[in-house]
Amino acid sequence: MKFKLKGLLIVFVCWCCFQGCSHKTANTVNLDRFTNDSAKIAVDEAFKPIVDEEFFVFKALNNKVHPRMIYSPENQVINLLLEDSVRVALLSRKLTPDELLALKQRTLNPTMDRFALDAVALIVNKSSTDTAFTISEIKNMLTGKSKTDKKIIFDNPNSGMVKYLKDLSGSKDLVEKNVFSLKSNKEVIQYVSEHPDAIGIIDFSWLYDPDKDYASAVDNVKVAVINDDTNKKLAGQYFAPSQTTIALKQYPLTRSLYVINCTGSSSLGKKIADFVKSERGQLIVLKSGLLPDDVPDRQIEIVKK
Repeated sequence: MKFKLKGLLIVFVCWCCFQGCSHKTANTVNLDRFTNDSAKIAVDEAFKPIVDEEFFVFKALNNKVHPRMIYSPENQVINLLLEDSVRVALLSRKLTPDELLALKQRTLNPTMDRFALDAVALIVNKSSTDTAFTISEIKNMLTGKSKTDKKIIFDNPNSGMVKYLKDLSGSKDLVEKNVFSLKSNKEVIQYVSEHPDAIGIIDFSWLYDPDKDYASAVDNVKVAVINDDTNKKLAGQYFAPSQTTIALKQYPLTRSLYVINCTGSSSLGKKIADFVKSERGQLIVLKSGLLPDDVPDRQIEIVKK
């Protein structure tokens, strides 16, 4: 009987050790898929041009790093984060209190670092004579109060642009009449370049140094100027999107870009956040036509002859 009990005790101890090791290994593997140098990074596809430039340089400087980029509409990026499919995301907004709570319930404490400001641009066909709009006119077009027959086109029903336009218009839903969504910023630019009766709403970064596959479409559109008629200080003044008008808070349609990192202080996510906030990362933002969160200093040396 003693031998039988001793045997059962040994089996039980071995089983506990095995379970503990298995659990530890599982947790390590689970964490590794988020912290290793080939982890998945979810990115709002609206910002693909600037993110591609940042990661091209980042990977050149860190040749052992091979992050796997997932470009998706904002809603899908958020879902990937909340479903624990990724723990690093690049978005045009901070997380909401409910989203933060969902992550904290999994003992995750995300950091949210802003690294750039982008303009939301209105584009029209090159032949169009309507090249100036007020904020009130834009709101009326989005809520169906405008008499215009122009088609309002944006990128994707699941994109962050939809939330931005809803917030701008103060409406829970955009009017269905004359307001349409396509699949991407490229498609919006292409559509507007071919239709004089369309107004496209896109991220300004897609117009700056475009790729060859849609550069000809960019050449056939114009960027509209905007007047913030809700701001008495700027009454009657129209501004085009640029780094200067964003910095001076003259152009009214802007969005911030953030790195959301839930992986801790010694991970790929931290390396990425540190890089895009670094002087080199901010210079890439500056050269891309967007406004850096921290504008790099320019030192000019004057030599007297």
